[in-house]
Amino acid sequence: AALGAWGGGASIAEAMTQTMHHRGPDETGFFYQEEIGLGHTRLSIVDLDTGKQPLFNEEGSVALVFNGEIYNYKEMRERLMKRGHRFSTKTDSEVIVHAYEEYGESCLEDLNGMFAFAVWDSTQQKVFLARDRLGIKPLYYTIVNGKLLFASELKALLQCEEVNQTLHFGAIDDFLTFRYVPGGSTFFTEIQKLPPGHFLTFQHGRER
Repeated sequence: AALGAWGGGASIAEAMTQTMHHRGPDETGFFYQEEIGLGHTRLSIVDLDTGKQPLFNEEGSVALVFNGEIYNYKEMRERLMKRGHRFSTKTDSEVIVHAYEEYGESCLEDLNGMFAFAVWDSTQQKVFLARDRLGIKPLYYTIVNGKLLFASELKALLQCEEVNQTLHFGAIDDFLTFRYVPGGSTFFTEIQKLPPGHFLTFQHGRER
């Protein structure tokens, strides 16, 4: 699976997602609401029939796009069901939706797996991005003109003409020296990697 999103503009969200089609060739899904656009390309592994993303809570107020695998999802699912949450799929992804409903950003404390995901909370008008502790699944983002763009691959962000594509020569030098770019830097000065074990919230045009 792979994810991509744009803070408004269906055509950009679709263009971004199309660049990552190779990461999830089985199925593509989109969601648009007010200023948010989410796109997802899926490689079907768990719950082939009803695991299409974005996924939603019962009321449709929380939307999720997710890349990865939650190892303890069966235990989390059982615990959340006992607290009154209703599941519509058997996929590991859906536990994130209901865990966020129940615990907010603290839901990360219970997730055991490799993941990068984005939650859109329409009630709070907030985007919540998170990445697993080891950084197995990538997540790139940039904030431009008060909008947040994020994706599993850096090249997806370059589909938006507003993104500053100034090269980060320090990061390029690090890559040539160490064969990787440390920290949250990338080859572009205005595009960041969300570090392993970190999360980001974006609300009302500002990172919080």
